[in-house]
Amino acid sequence: MSNEVQTIFNRIAPVYDQLNDQLSWGQHRIWKEMTVKWSAAKLGDIGLDLCCGSGDLTFRLARHVGMTGQVYGVDFSANLLNFAQERGKKSYPQPPITWIEADVLNLPFDDNYFDAATMGYGLRNVKDIPGSLQEIHRVLKPGSKAAILDFHRPSNEQLRAVQQWYLNNCVVPIATNLGLKDEYAYISPSLDRFPTGKEQIELARQAGFVDVTHYPIANDMMGVLVVSN
Repeated sequence: MSNEVQTIFNRIAPVYDQLNDQLSWGQHRIWKEMTVKWSAAKLGDIGLDLCCGSGDLTFRLARHVGMTGQVYGVDFSANLLNFAQERGKKSYPQPPITWIEADVLNLPFDDNYFDAATMGYGLRNVKDIPGSLQEIHRVLKPGSKAAILDFHRPSNEQLRAVQQWYLNNCVVPIATNLGLKDEYAYISPSLDRFPTGKEQIELARQAGFVDVTHYPIANDMMGVLVVSN
C-alpha cells in the first residue's frame, strides 16, 4: 500500500470502529462473521487476517480456531495494530493472536503455512492486487481457503447511483463531523479503480487459486471473494 493510504489509516485509528458501526448501521458485524465462516477456519487451525485494522475479523477468526489454534493479524498501520492489541488485552481468556506490522505484498511467512485466511476492506487499497492474491496463495496450505470482504461498484446502474448517494450524503458528512473528510473521501475513487466481482475471480485464478467464487452481498454494494488452493 502507498504511504498516503498508510497515513490515512493511522489517522482514522481512534474512531475506526465507531465509524464502521455508524456507516453500516452495525451490519458490518454480520458481513465479517459471514467472511470468517466462508474461510472455513476450524478448531486448531493456524489462521491469517490481512489488513486486520483494529482486529474485528481477527478476533472472530480467533474464536473459530479456539485456544488450540493460532491467528496472526497483519496490518501496515502501527496505530491500528496498537488499538487491536489493547482490545485483545481486555478479552478473557486471551485470544491466541500475534499482531504483526507488515506489507501484504511481502508477507513474513513460509509457503503453505496457513489453514485459513481472511481480509476485510483491504484488497481495494493495495498497490498491486494480483501480487497480493499471489502472496495469499503462497502462504495458504493446499486445499485451504481465504475469504476477502470489500466494497465494490454494483453492476446495476440504479444501485450504483444509490451507493454514490450514500457515499456523498452519509459517509463523507459523518467523517467530516469527526474531522476526517479527506480520509474518507478517498473511498469513491478507490471503488472506481477496484475490479468487479467477475474481474476479481479472473485475477484469483491467474494467481493460482483453483476454486474461486465471488458472493455479492448488501445489494451488490459489497462482495466476498472466496478462494481455495
